[in-house]
Amino acid sequence: MKNHTLVFERAIANNETFLMIKVPYGTTHQLYMQQHKVFKWISKQRSWCIEVKQEHETLLQKLCDLEPEIPVYLEISGIRYIWSGDYSWIEIYGKEVAVYLNKMRQWMEHRRYGNNTIDTYINALEQMFRYCGLQKPQGIDQQHLIDFNRGYILQRRLSASYQNIVVNALKLFCFISGLKELAGLKIERPRREHKLPNVLSKEEVKSILIAPNNVKHRLMLQLIYACGLRAGELRNLVPTDIQSQRQMLFIRQSKGKKDRMVPIPERLIEQLRDYYRMERPQFYLFEGDKPGQPYSERSLQLVFRAAMLKADIKKAATLHWLRHSYATHLLERGTDIRYIQELLGHSQTKTTMIYTHVSAKAIDQIRSPFEDL
Repeated sequence: MKNHTLVFERAIANNETFLMIKVPYGTTHQLYMQQHKVFKWISKQRSWCIEVKQEHETLLQKLCDLEPEIPVYLEISGIRYIWSGDYSWIEIYGKEVAVYLNKMRQWMEHRRYGNNTIDTYINALEQMFRYCGLQKPQGIDQQHLIDFNRGYILQRRLSASYQNIVVNALKLFCFISGLKELAGLKIERPRREHKLPNVLSKEEVKSILIAPNNVKHRLMLQLIYACGLRAGELRNLVPTDIQSQRQMLFIRQSKGKKDRMVPIPERLIEQLRDYYRMERPQFYLFEGDKPGQPYSERSLQLVFRAAMLKADIKKAATLHWLRHSYATHLLERGTDIRYIQELLGHSQTKTTMIYTHVSAKAIDQIRSPFEDL
């Protein structure tokens, strides 16, 4: 599921009604609005704006339908509605629910939760309130949770990870809201799945890394594999994070608000120097079309997908496979699992131990008892 959403809010100025549109940077919605002059960018509000007129209805309908998997909301007086896909809006929940969800958002921001985590939790709860048709948070009971799980999560074949997100979000909501009616609510987790990480061979990785003709695209993919980075870690890098004399890369405030250092190959440092002289980024090491803004996550995924196509690799791989491959290839070279744990930024060794199950070297050393017959 995608973390970002598109939100409309009504505003009145000079006796005219407008829609203020909030959309994350780098999405197709933003590109669409840039192409039509009736949408105006209001920098002070960090939002797009369009006057509510009948001749603009078709443009707004197309905007809502650009990416059906991205939720589109309309907020009026604290009540949130969702775009139903058939040119109509459906009320999700009432103002009382909105007050408690806003309280939860403020609390999470105060505790410095990541923006993606906040959006994911709030969106999961919004979906549950909408599905269950609840206008007051006090109305949640055990049967609502069972119905939402069976009728929404399982029906749409959503992952156990998403179900866990709903559980985490609801537990936190019960704690933050302080509602006595929710104190005894039994919230059960799904049975834990044991999935192995997906790994590419060294030959496949090499063909992907050399595929892009664009220097920036090639460097981004190379850096992710060379240092075992998450996509967000790459996007947040600034030039000073590259400590060339020590041949180290500083990754600041990553998942779990942790800093870490990872070694970076010398030949990659030389390529990064050439790239910096050529691009001269304003703030982030890798920036998109807008100077001073990080390269968008969606664009980065598209870069990887294009490299996969050019390399003629048919696997349904994602960008995160490069990080999995980095860890597995280190293990196959004999690197101690505790060092790999540090390089990946894992809090516990058991998280890193999963790579021992996909390491070809470890498996190759096992002899079948059939050979002794």
